This record gives sequence, structure tokens and C-alpha cells, in this order.
Amino acid sequence: MDERRGARRLALLCLTVFALLLAHPAGAQAIAHGETVADGEYPFAVKLTMTAIPETGGGVRDSSCSGALISPRWVLTAGHCFRDENRRRVSRTVAARTTATVARTDLTSDAGSVRTVIGVRQSSTADIALAQLDKPVTDVPPVRLSRSAPGRGERVRLLGYGLTSGTATREPDRLHTGQFTVTSVDDTTLGLTGTAPRADTSACPHDSGGPYFTERGGTPVVVAVVSKGPTCPHTGPDLGGRIDTAAGWIQSVIGADAKPSPRATGKKRKPASKPAPSRAAAPPPAEPGPSYPMVAAGVGASATGLVIIAVAFRRRPRRSRGGHRR
Repeated sequence: MDERRGARRLALLCLTVFALLLAHPAGAQAIAHGETVADGEYPFAVKLTMTAIPETGGGVRDSSCSGALISPRWVLTAGHCFRDENRRRVSRTVAARTTATVARTDLTSDAGSVRTVIGVRQSSTADIALAQLDKPVTDVPPVRLSRSAPGRGERVRLLGYGLTSGTATREPDRLHTGQFTVTSVDDTTLGLTGTAPRADTSACPHDSGGPYFTERGGTPVVVAVVSKGPTCPHTGPDLGGRIDTAAGWIQSVIGADAKPSPRATGKKRKPASKPAPSRAAAPPPAEPGPSYPMVAAGVGASATGLVIIAVAFRRRPRRSRGGHRR
């Protein structure tokens, strides 16, 4: 009798836990490999949306990139985000319409502002471009530019509006973030490997141009923008276009608007504190560059609840088989 009563209590407890999981799903449940950004955090993040990009042989496609506001009228992004129908980088807009959505963490909201991109300048040495806005954004503090290279082993953070996995069929509705470590420093690029929330945190398509940044003196400072890397997610390094070696050129283009940071001291600071986690019907077309890697993380709490229930209903304990990660 006692054994039956205990089994009933255990079953009731498991059903209660499962009901709570359904009523309050985990924030990371729908995320492939990353974390969403809290509303209003990192307002300098930008989504560039390109509508009707000409294709070789006729036809058009839509695409998008990520970027960062570095002055009231200029957005920093990747050079390959602006390529013509022959896949050549160009110093002009390539779509019938290109817009910059600024300070809108949740793309379904009306926060922030939207501007039209009216001009493009390409770096001659790195995968870096500057997009000029038709009207200034005056209510968002621009992010600063690094004047010195980060050291190997330094931790940085990435922001992007790209896909959440290499097989995703929709772009997310929110800004995402992940943490990386600098693994190499070359003339015009940085090697950056994901560290959190998982070791295979990585940039994905449509994250191109997204800022890798650190904090110096409590101020966000961009050290690189997403350039290219293996199909996401992966555990190897991505390449970012290095900002400090291009800072002089950037300053010459945007003039006094820019606010470069002072050179870094020997003391390194961690990136901004980690934001709390929080996600169109046809698949998006390919980004205007190769498959450019975004952010990833673990098994949802609902799945965990199902495992708990399954184990609880077994009369005898068995060795756990573990779970699949996707």
C-alpha cells in the first residue's frame, strides 16, 4: 500500500512540474546557439536590410547584415555586405532600397529608428565598409572605435541579427549576443573563437558586419566586425575585420563625428555584463557574401522536464542515456 501511495505521489509531482514548464517555458528554449539581448541594451547595434538586390542573369533577392552605429550618420559593417551582381565589393548601395534599423533590440517593436542608407565607402585593405545614413540618429550614443589591437586571449562580445544556426530558415526577431576569445591577430583580421554560452558559439549568415567589442574604462569599444568563417555552429575561429588598423581611414571618412577610444592600457577589462536570455515565412536568401557565421546554447527546460518524468515513472533506476544536442 505504501509503495502504491508513493508511486502516486511521485507521478503527481512529475505532472505538476511538467505543467509548470509548459506554463513558463525557458527563455533559451527556441535558441539554437546563443542568447537574446535585453530590451534597450547595446542600442548602437544596427540591422541593415537590403531589398531587391540584382542577381546575375536577372532577378532580385533580399538580404541583410548587421552593424554598429559609430556616428550619427555612419554605420560600421562588413565590406562584402555591398557587392554587385558580379559579387564584387562596391562603394554604393546595391539594393533598390537599403535601410538601417538602429536601437531596436526587438524587431517586432517600434523602438529606435529606421534610416535609409544613401552611400557606401569601402576599405581598400580590410573587409570593412561604412554605410551613410540619410538623416542623423541623435538619440543613440555611437560606439567607439578601437585604436589598439586586443591581445590574444582577450574576451570580447559579438552582437548580430543573423540566423541562429546554419540550417535555420528564418531570421530571428531579436538581437543576439555571444562571447568570444581572441585567438590570433593578423595585419587586417582577428581570429575569434566562441566561448559562451557554449564552445561552439559562432557567427552565422546575416551576422556579417556585426561588432565584436570589449569594454575599456566601462565604455564599449569595437575591435572587429564579422567577416567570414566555417558553417555555423562550429568550435573553430571566425575571422573579423580588424578595426584599429582601419581607424585612421574611418576617421577620415566620417570626420569629427567619430569618437575613437584612447589607446588601451595594459589592464584588460571583461566585456559588458551578460544580458539575460529571451525569437518572415519563406527562408531568407543568402547573404551578400559567403556563409558567414552567431550564437548558440543548450537543451530547453521543457525537454529536461520530459526526461525527469520519463525517469520518474520507471520502477527501477537505469543508467541515463543522455540527450541529443541540436
